[in-house]
Amino acid sequence: MPSLGAYLVVLAVVAATTFASMFAVRRLAVRLGAVVRPDERRVHQRPTPTLGGIGMLLGLLAGMGVAWAMGSFSAVFEGNTEPLGLVLAAVVIVGVGVIDDLREVSAPAKVAGIVLAASVLVISGISILVFRVPFLGVFVLSTDWSYLISVLWVVGMANAINLIDGLDGLAGGIVAIAAGAFFLYARELGHEGLLANGNIGALVAVVTLGACLGFLPHNVHPAKIFMGDGGALLLGLLMAASTMVVGGRTDRSFSGSSFFFFAPLLIPLVILGVPIIDTLFAIIRRARQRSGISTADKGHLHHRLMRLGHGHRRSVFILWAWTALLSAFVLYPIYRGGEGDGVVPFGIAAILLSLYMFLHPGLRTKRGEGAMDDDDPVPEPPVVGPVSHVPRSTAAGDR
Repeated sequence: MPSLGAYLVVLAVVAATTFASMFAVRRLAVRLGAVVRPDERRVHQRPTPTLGGIGMLLGLLAGMGVAWAMGSFSAVFEGNTEPLGLVLAAVVIVGVGVIDDLREVSAPAKVAGIVLAASVLVISGISILVFRVPFLGVFVLSTDWSYLISVLWVVGMANAINLIDGLDGLAGGIVAIAAGAFFLYARELGHEGLLANGNIGALVAVVTLGACLGFLPHNVHPAKIFMGDGGALLLGLLMAASTMVVGGRTDRSFSGSSFFFFAPLLIPLVILGVPIIDTLFAIIRRARQRSGISTADKGHLHHRLMRLGHGHRRSVFILWAWTALLSAFVLYPIYRGGEGDGVVPFGIAAILLSLYMFLHPGLRTKRGEGAMDDDDPVPEPPVVGPVSHVPRSTAAGDR
């Protein structure tokens, strides 16, 4: 397996490239008029450039290029079409997102673009081959079922990240925590000999983490740039790709370890519990209201936290904390050999966090929807340059 130092080099390259490119991307977004104005549906208070996904894509390209040039990842690149497929799929899905950031794209057209990117992944070899169901055994998927489940996995992941991108720093922070946790999980599987030599999963997780770390300094509240649909869809694609080549390739169980070694595809469902739960709630909520699934609203988890009285930063921190807690819940028993009593402190922490979420607002002055933190800045003047309101055909970016 590549050394931890090799992964850290790739992480640094991706983060640095993403961070540096955002300055040029911001200027490009303003010049193209890709600036999102505040309105009754969004919670940001000043016109903000979007297209941050372009900078993330540049970071990915730089990181994959450095990994290819390093001898440490030779097993990943030699005779393997997966890295090229990942890059091509990333270009496709960022292109779909950027088009939607610049002009309105219908929900079916956007889904078609995501399916196209997912198909590129599957053709290159990045797909779910093994489906382990607890207590029922291991199912080796046929070509047709592998394609269908893999595409649905990508579509689901991409839309989950897209829907949670509603507050400054929220999606980037959640995906960063999840990618870091999944990297540790993939490394542990590799050390136990449960993944083939040259598995690309850990590398994709590190690239995803680097893109988020490079983007977050520009996106923490008050955001200087949004990732847009291009960035959100890209992060969803990367998380889907990483989980498919790790959880969807493991057909052996790890005796004596935790339950998650027996059902690896459950790992991302737990780690990404916040955006997945938010997506499920959104589907149920819109079905009850008889509105379209892609209809934007302000009923997401982060909107509910702000209505409880939490400000922008605190709402983001709470959801980051939940993601970190769920990640720790998964990783602790794996690294401790499956000791069941390890979940007790995390259960206590979950209760305390829940109490903080719902009781703390009562200890302060009640704030209305869209409340600002005490240290939130006064809204700045509009961005100078061509500004246009970017309509949305989906619920992404419900700011």
